[in-house]
Amino acid sequence: MLTIFGKISVPQIRDFFSDEEKCLAFVADEKWKDGYVCRKCGHNNYCKGKTPHSRRCTRCKTEESATSHTIFHRCRINLTDAFRIAHLVCSKPNISSTELSKQVNIRQMTCWKFKKKISQCIEDRNDMSEIKKVRLKEIILGSRKK
Repeated sequence: MLTIFGKISVPQIRDFFSDEEKCLAFVADEKWKDGYVCRKCGHNNYCKGKTPHSRRCTRCKTEESATSHTIFHRCRINLTDAFRIAHLVCSKPNISSTELSKQVNIRQMTCWKFKKKISQCIEDRNDMSEIKKVRLKEIILGSRKK
């Protein structure tokens, strides 16, 4: 598995995350790499959920998707495009939403909103002041405001 996504090209990101299944698998692996813990009851046993890569607590039956509590939670754009935008923002922090729109072929305002979400996550982590390029997997798992 690649560890730093800021150093790979857009075509490589496109190949690595070519479909939603690969994106969900990556998010789930990163999210639960230290083990699953139910956010509702704290239990650590789970079974497969109803949706791909989701987990269901065996005690309280609460299901958690791979994208919940990540920057992709309730993301309305295609997950592969969201990964490409996240990669571009992490590798080129000053990229404009217009340039994102051209590269990903999504409306400029949509790119602006998602870039703002990523930038807020970077700012919350104080990564921007320390380093110019940010690790994509750290942004994916960044904390969401409630």
